[in-house]
Amino acid sequence: MLPIPDFTLLLLITFAGLYAGTQNTLAGGGSFITFPALLLAGLNPLAANITSTIALFPNQITSAFAGRKLAGGVGEVSLSKLSVLSVVGGVIGAILLLNTPATFFAHLVPWLVMVATAIFTWGSFRKKPLHATKSMSAPLLSLVQLLIGIYGGYFGGGIGFLMLAVLTIAGQQVRMAAATKNVLAMAMNASAVVLFTFSSQVNWFAALALAIGGVGGAFTGNWLLHRVPEKLLRGFVVLVGIVLTVWLFLR
Repeated sequence: MLPIPDFTLLLLITFAGLYAGTQNTLAGGGSFITFPALLLAGLNPLAANITSTIALFPNQITSAFAGRKLAGGVGEVSLSKLSVLSVVGGVIGAILLLNTPATFFAHLVPWLVMVATAIFTWGSFRKKPLHATKSMSAPLLSLVQLLIGIYGGYFGGGIGFLMLAVLTIAGQQVRMAAATKNVLAMAMNASAVVLFTFSSQVNWFAALALAIGGVGGAFTGNWLLHRVPEKLLRGFVVLVGIVLTVWLFLR
């Protein structure tokens, strides 16, 4: 797991972070780039997942604070309550992950990637609602957000699209839902990152390289925002997810 820094490899990981940060800014799905990059760098699936979560966190902070004025709650469920549920779920998911043996997680991760790819594909290409709807009660919304938080702390692939779908179904306008899910994603990953920081599975050289690339990707993504077709980027992520799923099942 890169015990001695291989600078050529770290440079390649930085470029993976740059693309992932750009991808997150433009269309989402950056973890579909960082996770396989860390696997190819020699990390085991558990270490790759934990390291990727930590490395992408600065990018999530930027996204959350940039749109915080648009974020809000849904009816009786305030943004504060949704944030608390996200933090609690993130803690539960992170604790479950830290207590999962690396060998068991290695067998589980192909299925997680397959599910995450399906979620990403559905979220990317489903027909977006033109108007807000109100077909989810406050208790159900709270329960669903808690479950998404647990999934986010454990693996996290596709959580943005899950939250975007849930929030729009619950009654938020799409633009507000997009800002809210960024805040909630930061909240659930903040709790996970705090716990992951003390894990021996973290590869700090790789995490730093990815984080530097991710911050650069945020600026690159903003510059490319109106220059690259979003569907093309999402299509590439779906392709990566499919190839990664097949590779993980066969390796």
